[in-house]
Amino acid sequence: MSTTETVQEVSPLERTIELTVAAKEVEAATDARLARMGKTLKIAGFRPGKVPAKVVKQHHGLQAREEALNELVGRAYGEAITAQKLKVAGYPRIEPKGDETGDTLTFVATFELFPEFTLADVSSAEIERPVHEVTDADVDKTLDILRKQRVRYENADRAAQKEDRVVIDFLGKKDGVPFAGGEAKDYPMVVGKGTLLPEFEAAIEGCTAGTAKTFDLTFPAEYGNTELAGQTVQFDLNVKQVQGPVIPELDEEFVKAMGVESGKADDLRAEVEKNLKGEVKKRIHQRVREAVMEKLDELNPITVPKAMIEQETYRLMQNTREEMKQRGMKGDIPMQPEWFTDRASPRVRMGLILAQLVENEKLVATEDQINARIAEMAETYQHPAEVIEWYKQDPQRLSGIESEVLEENVVAWVLARAKVTEKAIDFDEIMGQQGV
Repeated sequence: MSTTETVQEVSPLERTIELTVAAKEVEAATDARLARMGKTLKIAGFRPGKVPAKVVKQHHGLQAREEALNELVGRAYGEAITAQKLKVAGYPRIEPKGDETGDTLTFVATFELFPEFTLADVSSAEIERPVHEVTDADVDKTLDILRKQRVRYENADRAAQKEDRVVIDFLGKKDGVPFAGGEAKDYPMVVGKGTLLPEFEAAIEGCTAGTAKTFDLTFPAEYGNTELAGQTVQFDLNVKQVQGPVIPELDEEFVKAMGVESGKADDLRAEVEKNLKGEVKKRIHQRVREAVMEKLDELNPITVPKAMIEQETYRLMQNTREEMKQRGMKGDIPMQPEWFTDRASPRVRMGLILAQLVENEKLVATEDQINARIAEMAETYQHPAEVIEWYKQDPQRLSGIESEVLEENVVAWVLARAKVTEKAIDFDEIMGQQGV
């Protein structure tokens, strides 16, 4: 008969418990396993199922005893956890206490508990909601960007200036000796894009095709190549070609190239305006969501189980490996767990907070909400019905949508109770570095 001792607290979440198992119970379980093995065991010289018990024990006695012991200790652990009504996070570490001889065998199980906590009141939380209405100026700016993205270049019989495309040869020397990485032939670049150091681009401006010159350049103190950081070198520069940008007009040809069959500029403007409103709405929602999550994290500084952090770290590592393989990387991709720990810990903590909030406030995702979310996403595709069917055919995809809806329910719940202030935000800020 297995018995258990009192649970001992090691740290706020870590616990230990002693498990004892009767030696005769282990032996009985071992004999039972050996008997089952003997019915199907194949050993040279014996007919199947007719191997003597002594021979079966000789070949598989240690294996059978280990399996029997693991089963009995695992059962004792499970009974102890159930009896104590403990919510265990992750798997236990079970180690023998002393040797495995005598009438009883003693083990120590070390495990972690899910943290018990009371969610903080959000009524005093201050959350800022960005606000922006898409304007004609925003549409104009976006159309300009689209036109510039389709720029072409023509040879220019003049000096190079910003936004020109140039083709150059250059050779860098330090104390008269060429240095590694300081040479290029037929190198194309657009002046003013920051491809090269500002001093280098400044040396190109004002040069015409066929210009050859030598100029000094001092590398920044924080330059990546430590051998050159802070050093003054010389560059031989040969400007071989200067081309000026030609930005397409907002004409029928350009409009059709953008996928608007009518070729009308007004139709393109309407399409751009519609897309911008959707994108601005999405980005504002994302900012508000992040603000809500940060506030919940700040208000609920809970300790999370190490076992859950390890599991999330492993999951992030596996996801990263899969992403890198999909991008074409082959072979083994070495990774260190510590690269992901800083990301894993807050994700686990937020998961626990959200789970508690969803349970307390009954914020589960309803079937109608999930269907509405899928329909909303499908609207952006040419064949919405096919997209909807694609999501509904895969439980994993549906689970992802359910998680999104759960988070939206949490965000809405918090916003309805927190102190929300609106702040006007301009177009460039809301679009950020991602552009349009």
